[in-house]
Amino acid sequence: MKHVGIKNPKADLANYGLSNFATAYWNLPVPELVEHTIQLGEGVLADTGAIRIKTGKFTGRSPKDRFVVQDELTENTVDWNSINMPFEPAKFDALYNKIAAYFADKDLFIRDAYACADENYRLSLRLIAEKPWSAMFANNMFLRPSEEELLNANPEWTILCAPGFMANPEVDGTRQENFAIINFSKKAIIIGGTGYTGEIKKGIFSVLNYVLPQERNVLSMHCSANVGQDGDTAVFFGLSGTGKTTLSADPKRNLIGDDEHGWSEEGVFNFEGGCYAKTIDLSEEKEPQIWNAIKFGAILENMEFLPNTRTPDFADTSITQNTRVSYPIHHIDNALEPSKGGIPQNIFFLTCDAFGVLPPLSKLTPGQAMYHFISGYTAKVAGTEAGIDEPVSAFSACFGAPFLPLHPTKYAEMLGERMRKHNVNVWLVNTGWSAGPYGVGSRIALKYTRAMITAVLEGQLEAVDYEEMPVFGLFMPTSCPGVPAEILNPRNTWADKAAYDVKAQNLANKFVNNFDKFKDQANEEILAAAPEATVSL
Repeated sequence: MKHVGIKNPKADLANYGLSNFATAYWNLPVPELVEHTIQLGEGVLADTGAIRIKTGKFTGRSPKDRFVVQDELTENTVDWNSINMPFEPAKFDALYNKIAAYFADKDLFIRDAYACADENYRLSLRLIAEKPWSAMFANNMFLRPSEEELLNANPEWTILCAPGFMANPEVDGTRQENFAIINFSKKAIIIGGTGYTGEIKKGIFSVLNYVLPQERNVLSMHCSANVGQDGDTAVFFGLSGTGKTTLSADPKRNLIGDDEHGWSEEGVFNFEGGCYAKTIDLSEEKEPQIWNAIKFGAILENMEFLPNTRTPDFADTSITQNTRVSYPIHHIDNALEPSKGGIPQNIFFLTCDAFGVLPPLSKLTPGQAMYHFISGYTAKVAGTEAGIDEPVSAFSACFGAPFLPLHPTKYAEMLGERMRKHNVNVWLVNTGWSAGPYGVGSRIALKYTRAMITAVLEGQLEAVDYEEMPVFGLFMPTSCPGVPAEILNPRNTWADKAAYDVKAQNLANKFVNNFDKFKDQANEEILAAAPEATVSL
């Protein structure tokens, strides 16, 4: 057994049940991790300098194979459901020991890191991985300790990541060969049978979504955030396809982070030290910041090159539509370091409403903000998935349901409490359709959406008049600089007003039906913010 790299002299892998490994590579610099990846035949350098890897069978998370150990700590605190599926403590221990045995005679790649840019809430972690590119991913995505900190590292949480280890479902209690299991009592995550790096990132995000709200009075959020030149913080929530990355990437504002944040009494802070961006159809024109971040130190996942080149083909979906790039946050020119901002003054809920019902901008009351936060609505348009011939509603609680160990109302009530305490404005922004649903109307122009967000951030909508939207009760501005007044009320954009009314009632009913599973734990203020649904589907 051999040790190479920077490590705490007191660190002993035997404490993790690991013995008889070949070489343990501790906290190697990025160039050495790239070399190991290439030497193992598992990566190729692109002409940008980024390394291209393929994660194997799994090119995305496998939600049905994610489990949480159910024990005295979690039994009455975790919201047990189809997302948070219980796992027996004894089965976890047995599976952990099998991975430890699997690591025998293998090289191990270890990365000590932090999560949470605010030192008051920092969580320390140690990844012990089979693949060098898993360690490189952790270096990109988490906060990077100094050499002195590495020499004194004694991490609180441990992640064992073994893509080549396959579980035996009948014996091990998993659904199939792959798994990702969180044990809050032992502060450990085990990942096996999948090389998809996002399981590492989202495992720690799930941990923070449990620990911070319960133990530290911090609202954990699946969002992006930026800061203006005057120090004003803005937060952007939104599911895939709503424009979260595009709208939060503003050259006039500094990026705090693109995906995971906490909101403490002091302000907003990034959980991560990097970004993990989708690259499907990426172009320099559409996403210049991401485009320019794809250089040495970045990891490109599951994409092909253009024929006879090392140039990434961002339009190629032959492996997956979920092509990704990870890179440290300092690859973004206007990234804020440390990644912290003050109390947010404006929060945006982004939705791509393909039904053409919701207004392009509306202001929410605290009750409405909590309701729409729990709902986490957007819509998928025709053609995005097989069998979708017309828009389909999609709801994800708190805009991040797969990563919430607690009941969604816990996070929503924390949001409402902070809105009141700090007089925060919450806005619902529809980046979807106007003048009719998908196939009839047209998508709201990006320049108008940007103009509305700019107007909010510059305080230009504080003195304008608002009108209340029927059915949903949202408050719509009647004017906005740079935006035609006629599009601000969606009903006015439809030629057939009766058709709009029916569509609005149908969408309201979708909201109410979706919320039914949350209502037993929602307070009266949240329930009162529900839209008025009177037409059955």
